[in-house]
Amino acid sequence: MIELGVNIDHVATIRQARRGHEPDPLQAALLAEQFGADAITVHVREDRRHMQDDDVRKIRPALMTRMNFECAVVEEMLRLVEEIQPQDVCLVPERREEVTTEGGLDVVGGFHLITPAVQRLQSQGMRVSLFIDADKDQINAAVNSGAKAIEIHTGRYAHATDGNVEREIDRIRRATEFGVSQGLRVNAGHGLNYQNVSAIAAIQDISELNIGHSIVANAVFMGWEKAIKTMKELIVTAQLQTLRPRG
Repeated sequence: MIELGVNIDHVATIRQARRGHEPDPLQAALLAEQFGADAITVHVREDRRHMQDDDVRKIRPALMTRMNFECAVVEEMLRLVEEIQPQDVCLVPERREEVTTEGGLDVVGGFHLITPAVQRLQSQGMRVSLFIDADKDQINAAVNSGAKAIEIHTGRYAHATDGNVEREIDRIRRATEFGVSQGLRVNAGHGLNYQNVSAIAAIQDISELNIGHSIVANAVFMGWEKAIKTMKELIVTAQLQTLRPRG
């Protein structure tokens, strides 16, 4: 059954607005698990705009599920990952001037840097995923790097309008099918919300959706528990509907 990874970065964003102690990302992570999260996703950026090193140090040993640690392919971050030892690592592109991740990792162009990072982390027992666009060449490069998983960047779908929506869904579906045929675990995420998540969750071979901003934003109005449970219900329902026999 499809899993939900709850990204708690923007809980930390709210805390960092005052450089105080609340809301506490650790508490957010533990409650998210209680409310149905299958994994807790964190992204320590190089500029430390939200999650801090001490946050992940506290969160990792406290989790009952698993940690999905997103990071750039730079030595500083790889060393932090090796210290924390999350179950999953997702290597992502990162530019300090961007507000949020704007596209997938160029595994083809950065193969000589990405492959050693993948092998380095997986040799320590961590499952490495590469955050990439729904592109066959990038998927092939991910396979050749030795990565065990990919996460398809769904930003183009999330921002598509009118006739482009179905085209983007089809791109993600075809990329998912190809990735699975190559032996990869296929996850997806970015820009998914309560209005657009069902179409992606209905793609049967997607294993996990990682969602953060929309859940945190809606928790302001409906509360953390309802925000997570509602999202989990949407994705599970969408996938179950595709599994029902027809006729």
